[in-house]
Amino acid sequence: MLPSIESRIAAELGVLPNQVAAAVQLLDGGATVPFIARYRKEATGNLDDTQLRTLEERLGYLRELEERRAAILSSIEEQGKLSPELKHEIEHAETKQRLEDLYLPYKPKRRTKAQIAREAGLTPLAESLYRDPTLVPEAEAAKFVAADKGVPDVKAALDGARQILMERFAEDASLLEKLRGYLNEHAFIVSTVIEGKEEAGAKFRDWFDFREPLKSAASHRVLALLRGRNEDVLRLSIKTEPELRDPPESSPCIAMIARHVGIEDKGRAADRWLTETVRWTWLVKLSLHLETELMGVLRERAEEEAIRVFARNLHDLLLAAPAGPQAVIGLDPGIRTGVKVAVVDATGKLLETATLYPFEPRRDWEVSIAALRRLAQKHGVKLVAIGNGTASRETDRLVGELIQRHPELRLTKVLVSEAGASVYSASELAAREFPELDVSLRGAVSIARRLQDPLAELVKIEPKSIGVGQYQHDVNQAKLARALDAVVEDCVNAVGVDVNTASVALLARISGLNATLAANIVGYRDQHGAFPTRAALKKVPRLGEKTFEQAAGFLRIPHGENPLDASAVHPEAYPVVERILADIKKSVKEVIGDSRLIRSLRPEKYTDERFGLPTVQDILKELEKPGRDPRPEFKTASFREGVEEITDLEPGMVLEGVVTNVTNFGAFVDIGVHQDGLVHVSALSDKFVRDPHTVVKAGDVVKVKVLEVDLPRKRIALSMRLSDEVRKTEKVGAGQTASPRDLQRHRQQPRPEPTSAMAAAFAKLNLTAPADRSSR
Repeated sequence: MLPSIESRIAAELGVLPNQVAAAVQLLDGGATVPFIARYRKEATGNLDDTQLRTLEERLGYLRELEERRAAILSSIEEQGKLSPELKHEIEHAETKQRLEDLYLPYKPKRRTKAQIAREAGLTPLAESLYRDPTLVPEAEAAKFVAADKGVPDVKAALDGARQILMERFAEDASLLEKLRGYLNEHAFIVSTVIEGKEEAGAKFRDWFDFREPLKSAASHRVLALLRGRNEDVLRLSIKTEPELRDPPESSPCIAMIARHVGIEDKGRAADRWLTETVRWTWLVKLSLHLETELMGVLRERAEEEAIRVFARNLHDLLLAAPAGPQAVIGLDPGIRTGVKVAVVDATGKLLETATLYPFEPRRDWEVSIAALRRLAQKHGVKLVAIGNGTASRETDRLVGELIQRHPELRLTKVLVSEAGASVYSASELAAREFPELDVSLRGAVSIARRLQDPLAELVKIEPKSIGVGQYQHDVNQAKLARALDAVVEDCVNAVGVDVNTASVALLARISGLNATLAANIVGYRDQHGAFPTRAALKKVPRLGEKTFEQAAGFLRIPHGENPLDASAVHPEAYPVVERILADIKKSVKEVIGDSRLIRSLRPEKYTDERFGLPTVQDILKELEKPGRDPRPEFKTASFREGVEEITDLEPGMVLEGVVTNVTNFGAFVDIGVHQDGLVHVSALSDKFVRDPHTVVKAGDVVKVKVLEVDLPRKRIALSMRLSDEVRKTEKVGAGQTASPRDLQRHRQQPRPEPTSAMAAAFAKLNLTAPADRSSR
């Protein structure tokens, strides 16, 4: 038998089986990943949230595998065909694919041609020709002609015998494994345009004649190819090197099948018939089956990578630096419909709204400046958040003039991502919060709050609507939702929330809580006032002991009766703090924040059977800096004045911008011209970069140099290597960007030129580059 599930996961994670077993027990008991990672370190041996997420995913897969294994064994045993050898193979199958391969010959199926041939009594003919190739096929087949059994002539008998052998070969698990391994290592994914679709599918023209090794096909390219196929523009296939030049009969897989089943043409009577049987096995039975299967695996692998990219970007965006609790004016820019204005106080409460028309056709510029000045003075505003959609730079200029004319206001303007704002504005949640407010004004409120606390506002939006992924609409939506929900949960619990101000949407993401319990907490808070202690949460309807255990450590009560309630110290560990205080003869208020005193303590002195060294160390860290926020310090990018449209860009300009999205092929940067530019992976650093996420993350403020501007295609090539020389875009033919094949050759040079590599990356997106900010 295979090792236990716990042992297999432990080997994959590089940890001990008892660590995995403890985590599995906690997960099965209803504990969440954030709770286990933060408050059960002794049990799991310090497994972090990333390891626990992987463990949780693999646990589900392996349990499904064991259930399927049991079902297959039961099915074959009921058929009376479970030999000791087959049972051994099934019990040692490590993947679902291997299990299904072994089950294939025994899987109930519709009547096949092979089954019909067996029923006609042609199995002995197939066996005799296979075992003894010296037999003359026609002479042997003549013995099996029987019109009453559906075998009217010799040809029918040989065809039936061939079907029996073809099915046997095609259901050989070991052969399937060999062929799969060979194709994965040596085959290509090939793309050609469907005849007559050249014009309609022009956006896919870079893929009209494209090939790439299966083993190195990048996820974003695979998803682009699949999109082209789904739109009936591209035809995709998987081919080996010989098949790229010659007909399918040239596939080396035919020879592999022949070797595996022991068929060789030595000039014997049945050799030609047998080799033809092998050829048909590949062409009719296996080639299409394996192509479909490998294409599915390729898609799944590409989707998993795309989901990982999206999840990583979402993590960075959610944990972006908050401006903090201060009054903000939020501006949702618009030209014809006006600029929507919302003022929120330090807690995010809406104070006042307005609509300004500073642009044509009305152009009430002076009235707009006066209105903003009045709102800033009235509400003590120091920050202005400007949505980065349509008319954002024009609105930025309006606020810039306000700041210039009225320095006494001491205003700071910040461009804020609108990603998903329109989704929130039209949501049921926004309608409940602001039933009387116009949808566009709700967007202005969201923009203001995003500046104060990105995490608290973004949790109100379905994660996949935030738009920081690559091809997120092309991947499995259920898997995407699960992955992104896990990211949101981890981020919210890493920061913690103020239980007396948090929204239902934010509370619902806390460990152990759901939308119903979150609504109950807010309802109780509205009815009875602020919670004075964490213990008071137990009075909330349906919030029991188990839920309290899971949630309490992540719910903070600043300025409450117990100073520890404002920290990440779990209430179950308060006795440890009391033991420390009794030992040093000080009060908790005297100890909190006293770094010198806390660092002089020996954590091991305060451990016991329940709370080990990791927990005590965490407690001391919290006492030193209670309620630490893991997010970075707030800072903003300054866009260059006079550079507001893509037409204002010139090669060589050095600009400041904000990273909006990081993909496997580079990073997109908002430089304030309504269209993000791309820093290709080759231009991120002077050093070789394999993974762009190791250099930048969403929300980073960076300096970039403009290398190329392609106005017709709205593409901007940027570099973070400020010493890069500016070059003209490579051209081939009549103004066409270099083909993927040319660019592939270019990438193989010792040091790729960033301009060409970036042109390639843009080309491989198929469509206009992401984050076209000219429309919403």
